[in-house]
Amino acid sequence: MKKEKLLVGWCETLRLPGLGIDKINAKIDTGARTSCLHAFKVESFTKEETLWVRFWIHPIQHNTEVEVVCEAIVKDQRVVRDSGGHEEQRFVIETDMSLGGQTWPVEITLNNRENMAFRMLLGRTAMHHRIQVDPVETYLIPFEENK
Repeated sequence: MKKEKLLVGWCETLRLPGLGIDKINAKIDTGARTSCLHAFKVESFTKEETLWVRFWIHPIQHNTEVEVVCEAIVKDQRVVRDSGGHEEQRFVIETDMSLGGQTWPVEITLNNRENMAFRMLLGRTAMHHRIQVDPVETYLIPFEENK
């Protein structure tokens, strides 16, 4: 049975429950291949012979008082080219993302997005043929605090 695609606007509010992030606004960016999450401090460490990363995030734009510390297994390290053509190596993690009553795993790179309009960018590989984007609308998926 084929699932119906979620119709989303160019920005939506979602959850990253595996990282303890209950609410974050994300830009839905079909022009970006990889998703990116704001991390203003990143440290790698080894736990049980596996490479992990610990990172600090301000999940609310323009608010540096709210701070979440996250930990995840490093899935990969990749060279990523930003919209300006600059390349840099970033840690890649995989975590669950929840949007519109659905949850699925997504790969996310970590980068300081302090001066960007959104703390998260959702790239097209994270959409897994589950999302259809209306580029003129915003926040089409109602965000319910207790879902």
